[in-house]
Amino acid sequence: MTDLHPVRRALLSVSDKTGLIELGKALDARGVELLSTGGSAKALRDAGLTVKDVSEVTGFPEMMDGRVKTLHPMVHGGLLALRDNDTHVAAMDEHGIGAIDLLVVNLYPFEAALARGADYDEMIENIDIGGPAMIRAASKNHLFVNVVTDVQDYDALLAELDANDGQTSYAFRQRLSQTAYARTAAYDAAVSNWMATAIEEKTPRRRAFAGELKQTLRYGENSHQEAAFYTDGSNRPGVATAVQLQGKELSYNNINDTDAAYELVAEFDPADSAAVAIIKHANPCGVAKGATLAEAYQKAFDCDRTSAFGGIVALNQPLDAETAKKITEIFTEVVIAPGASDEAKEIFAAKKNLRLLLTDGLPDPRKPITAYKQVAGGVLVQDKDVGYVGMEDLKVVTEKAPTEAQMQDLLFAWKVAKHVKSNAIVYVKDNATVGVGAGQMSRLDSANVAAAKAGRMAAELGLEESLAKGCAVASDAFFPFADGLLEAAAAGGACVIQPGGSMRDDEVIKAANEKGLAMVFTGMRHFRH
Repeated sequence: MTDLHPVRRALLSVSDKTGLIELGKALDARGVELLSTGGSAKALRDAGLTVKDVSEVTGFPEMMDGRVKTLHPMVHGGLLALRDNDTHVAAMDEHGIGAIDLLVVNLYPFEAALARGADYDEMIENIDIGGPAMIRAASKNHLFVNVVTDVQDYDALLAELDANDGQTSYAFRQRLSQTAYARTAAYDAAVSNWMATAIEEKTPRRRAFAGELKQTLRYGENSHQEAAFYTDGSNRPGVATAVQLQGKELSYNNINDTDAAYELVAEFDPADSAAVAIIKHANPCGVAKGATLAEAYQKAFDCDRTSAFGGIVALNQPLDAETAKKITEIFTEVVIAPGASDEAKEIFAAKKNLRLLLTDGLPDPRKPITAYKQVAGGVLVQDKDVGYVGMEDLKVVTEKAPTEAQMQDLLFAWKVAKHVKSNAIVYVKDNATVGVGAGQMSRLDSANVAAAKAGRMAAELGLEESLAKGCAVASDAFFPFADGLLEAAAAGGACVIQPGGSMRDDEVIKAANEKGLAMVFTGMRHFRH
């Protein structure tokens, strides 16, 4: 078997015509015969190239609104025939089937139609049939055939032809084949997942997962782990859609933490107030609202200055100069925001290693999306936690009711607790976290950790009493015993928000009444593992 095979005849049929004319001219200059269909053929002809319509090859016109044009033995025989098999070659000669050495196809824009919210009928019409069939045929026969499904591979193809005197190597065709199969797999995944949603099939018997490589990472969570970052095509504003203006390449942990930070800060409406979230190891170490971003940043920073060092900062409004100056006073890994002023960009430019990511908006914290988590031998699938609790949903269960100001702090604390690893206890005062207890094995321990942080920061700020004095307390799940609530009260908690639902609710409510606490139930928990 010869490793190298020439490209003499190519079929070009693309939906995305980016680079098509340049590719067609380059192939024509190398003596490659061009076959094409519909709009692709017209575009090539308009550029002065000689093109043969597939309908001339098949003897059938395009029909049924273009649904039937390439599904024919004259096409698939040319793609599938084994050039070194005498029986295949004889069949080609007998039926006048010409070999196709190169297939260039990209598919109907199904994902684009999905992104713009096309209706059911339009989505159906954007499901490509002939394209995937040809891609799979050419990919299977990569021993002889090249298949290109991505505009990004046009230059690589031409470079390969130049390096091998109009031929391509087996290894090159193998790589193209793998890319092509991944493309059809991703396409089918998009179609099947859309249809499951459209027909309200919550747990389809088979579920497909797909992604497109955005970035090869230096390593994963640790230096001995290989890693990469793939996008899912949803275009949800955040780290996947952001433009990086400056700074080092993002790491695996940077991406994970930046996503956590931006999803948290998006809980706070920028039209209502500025908000800042500082994240360390996927947990918030400071979150605050303020009249300005600079005020919100300072309040968030003052929750836990130690943990904020080397953290991720997320803003719900465009970065301004005053806030930029404050952020650059300490080492920060990443800043992500909806935008940034020119002056703020100039200030950051002096910190070359500081990564600045700008997005085209905030993610919608209430928009349902699907979340996946791999376990040994399988994948857990669930709806993302988009649960929302408003003032009208709260039930006062104690003798004392929270004041209006306390209610605001309770709701703020609840939004933060949703983004803290369980068991989560969050202390909030004046729309700013003052203590966060995350990821402990008992709720009592989380209450202790949050209290310790509040006390330590008070000492650092030169205050005589803990930052938690008079604070609102949020618990992501119910208190199974009164001990965690009592620990929060001892730390200075004045009011509490929690889901309720424990068999010992009466005991916990009694303890709250005895301590003079106001407490509300949400009826909803926010476990985060």
